[in-house]
Amino acid sequence: MGVTVRGKESLLAKLNNLPKAIEQASKDATWELTDDVLSKTQLSIQSSAKHSSGELAGSYQNEVVVTGGNKIVGRVWSDKMQAIFFEFGTGEVGQESQKDLPEGINPVYTQGRWFFPVDSVDRDLNALYGMPVIEIQGTEFYMTRGQPAHPALYPALKEVSEYAEEVYAEHIDKAVRDLAD
Repeated sequence: MGVTVRGKESLLAKLNNLPKAIEQASKDATWELTDDVLSKTQLSIQSSAKHSSGELAGSYQNEVVVTGGNKIVGRVWSDKMQAIFFEFGTGEVGQESQKDLPEGINPVYTQGRWFFPVDSVDRDLNALYGMPVIEIQGTEFYMTRGQPAHPALYPALKEVSEYAEEVYAEHIDKAVRDLAD
């Protein structure tokens, strides 16, 4: 009397495909989460940037990569230099701004006032922000102590991190169920 196991080959094939299915589900979950961080960051910038052209918010990008150590990494960033100034603020005003910084991030702020030529910008910063204009040797300059911080990226990351585990669980659960069918 012999024992026959029906579906053994099918089961082995599904078990063989399980690691790839879980890896793809993890990548998909990471994409979903980085998309959420990206959209929340952009929305925050758009709602807090006065007189914005949308250039800064639109400069943020995201990607998902697999590192040499076989880790799935999601990234959200901007290549615009002003993104860091917007996030952390500048000068004494930025230093005094309320902000929640990630561990290990300790910006150093310029102390005192600084000046830049009025004709170096395409907007009237005195009318928009009340930035004083002074004349030095016949040239007009704006005088500033900096700009306040408008944290957008880190708060978005913290918010998305609160539900990241559930997103991964949903994607992996679906992948495993799809294999079972």
